[in-house]
Amino acid sequence: MAKAHLERGGYQVVATRKRTLGGELDLVAWDGPTLVFVEVKARSDAGFGRAEEMVDRRKQERLGQAAAAYLAELGPPPPPCRFDVVAVDMGSGPPKLRHLPDAFRLGD
Repeated sequence: MAKAHLERGGYQVVATRKRTLGGELDLVAWDGPTLVFVEVKARSDAGFGRAEEMVDRRKQERLGQAAAAYLAELGPPPPPCRFDVVAVDMGSGPPKLRHLPDAFRLGD
């Protein structure tokens, strides 16, 4: 669902569930000249918080390690990059999807 949403928005998804030496990346896509690492989080019950809240500092650091390993595979020079989050609420009714571009930056 997240991949289809991004593609409808003009992203070119180039990898899904990509395993690197640094960890796993849910989606990797191009948004024009920018390489986007997308973390997808789903929640079935809002009682435990919103899905995007699960991408805490520790998770962000792991995503940074996975992204660095992915970029090393590409070789220099690295393209402009960012981290997006796609949050999916799967409570009652149809799933609600929120796309949060540039959701976090490493070192903030």
